[in-house]
Amino acid sequence: MALTRYKAKRNFDLTPEPAGAEPEPHARAALSFVVQKHAASRLHYDFRLEWNGVLLSWAVPKGPSLDPSQKRLAMAVEDHPLEYGSFEGTIPEGEYGGGTVMVWDTGTWEPEGTDDVDAALTQGELKFALHGKKLRGSWVLVRTRGMGKSNAASWLLIKHRDRYATADDIAAAKPKSVLSRRSMAGIARAHGGDVEKASQADGPA
Repeated sequence: MALTRYKAKRNFDLTPEPAGAEPEPHARAALSFVVQKHAASRLHYDFRLEWNGVLLSWAVPKGPSLDPSQKRLAMAVEDHPLEYGSFEGTIPEGEYGGGTVMVWDTGTWEPEGTDDVDAALTQGELKFALHGKKLRGSWVLVRTRGMGKSNAASWLLIKHRDRYATADDIAAAKPKSVLSRRSMAGIARAHGGDVEKASQADGPA
């Protein structure tokens, strides 16, 4: 049931995204995380944490920031299969999320201050440590306060102050894929995507 929404949104005869097996929650020595840069109708970054056999997912319009003063909006979206963590390529235009996808960062994570991740998510505050190639150290996801169903999906992704915190723009400083070392345009070119659209996602040369 965990991937019902994910599968309902996609036609796997048309999109190269992985359908994924139904999750079988189990304890693992290391939990994975991935950040995917996604040039869909609007450029955003998909932040994903492995938990209970799936990738819990948030769309972060401006991408993660290493600056603790920057509280980045993160909208909760449907769970994704674990196989999605290595997906890089082009979703055909006209399909859900059509556009180029880059594996911008990947690594492992663990919760901080609690062993009950489900309770932390229910309460609306999950503290965790990232061990990625670009993102490291202590972070927190905080659900925004407000009334109405729409607010339930609205979170903030915030970097804690530690030795990895900096005012530097990590997205601009390290724009390429950790999987293929390609730019967004390079990924689009390799996978038959819209190179011009992907080039705009790369930003100024």
